[in-house]
Amino acid sequence: MATKIIVIGGGPGGYEAALRAAALGGDVTLIEKEHLGGTCLNWGCIPSKIMKNSADIFLKCLKADQFGIKIQGTILPDMKALMEKKEKIVETQRKGIAAMLQGRNIAVEKGTAKIKSSGIVEVDLNDGSKKELEYDRLIIATGTKPLNVADFPFDHTRILSSNDILQLDEIPKSIVIVGGGVIGCEFAFIFSALGSQVTIVEAMSRLLPLPSVDEECSKLLLREMKKKKIVVLCDTIVKSSVIKDNLLSIHLDISPFTDTPNPKKLKTAIIESEKMAVCIGRSALSFDLGLEEINLKTTPPGWIQADEKMETNVKGVYAIGDILGPQKVMLAHVASHEGMVAAQNAMGKESVMDYNVIPSAIFTMPEIGTVGLSEIEAKKKGYEVDVFSINFRALGKAQAIDELAGTAKMIIEKESKKVLGVHLIGAHATDLIAEATLAIQHGLTAKQIAHTIHAHPTLAEIMGELSLMASGTPIHG
Repeated sequence: MATKIIVIGGGPGGYEAALRAAALGGDVTLIEKEHLGGTCLNWGCIPSKIMKNSADIFLKCLKADQFGIKIQGTILPDMKALMEKKEKIVETQRKGIAAMLQGRNIAVEKGTAKIKSSGIVEVDLNDGSKKELEYDRLIIATGTKPLNVADFPFDHTRILSSNDILQLDEIPKSIVIVGGGVIGCEFAFIFSALGSQVTIVEAMSRLLPLPSVDEECSKLLLREMKKKKIVVLCDTIVKSSVIKDNLLSIHLDISPFTDTPNPKKLKTAIIESEKMAVCIGRSALSFDLGLEEINLKTTPPGWIQADEKMETNVKGVYAIGDILGPQKVMLAHVASHEGMVAAQNAMGKESVMDYNVIPSAIFTMPEIGTVGLSEIEAKKKGYEVDVFSINFRALGKAQAIDELAGTAKMIIEKESKKVLGVHLIGAHATDLIAEATLAIQHGLTAKQIAHTIHAHPTLAEIMGELSLMASGTPIHG
């Protein structure tokens, strides 16, 4: 008899786990209470990239004369049409996922799952009925939702979550974004391009204060924001907000969380804005799952802990994706890989998750792609390193497409010459980082990358130029 696998959550981790388990011969049921594709497809990665693409096109139209193109008439963004475009693409992707699941004979139950006892999951179906399902192995992939801050809770009209931002039918004249992390920075560039006056409030001393993002990327990003008149307030927090004269009056304070020893005094304690988007974290969707019925332990915030096989403290129960919390890596492509590992172990195959080489793609303007260690991380780990960097403006392709802003940085181990980390900020950096990921995964040296022929004229030449420099044989600088 086939192993019965239940997957709770139809995001990139959940549906890929379901597909892998089915491919290995499992009798698989996937439970999803909302839409297939999870946060990534419906409220995150894909919708925001659709908006970014429109913002990129709009900016190019505004400077079309610089490319030898004359546009007559007024050029304006159309937010309602953009939202319609977004919904059409997302729905097409949902149907694609549903077709893949159907093609593997995976049963999909639309409803809310709750563990009733060991081996039994009850589903409150969206049509109002209930169903009990048996499982031999269980994979939990319920993900997260935007973190609601008690001092300025979402009202979904003026104080917005990252979900709310993706449903706006008008471009706000002004918007304050609380949080200068990945989501906050991406939306800052999008709304600035579409015409909003944008302010970012970040509690730490720099934008993108993540260990995986080299500080040089943060510095260049700040410069690009200043060029676009995006106001950035680091070492600052929002204390509260009130509605005043049809605007939000937002009260600021010096951040108690900053890593700056002596942060500067605030230039202003109050700012006004039409909207405020809160992008400072996620909260776990685990509290109503019935985990206590099988003695599955979580951390106080509700994060589930799993080992390298993605198995929890309960044998035969696995957890993947964002529900693992910030102690792991909360990225869609990581969830997908965790899903494959969990499914293989659930089906009796030996598989372990390796978090050592994970690329990060940040869709700011310009984009950021990183993989491996930053310079600071490498030194903290005791490596003796050499560091090399080159500007994107050295590339003919960057000149041709008028995308000059950008830097590529490579960290190599001094003795072995192996590449430890690559950090790109520039045009299409999120695509270009794939080569560096492969190089680090296989322990390549800068010289080995340099001896790989890169097509001309392409942006991919940045890796060739950088590697030539790191191997001591620079061509253009």
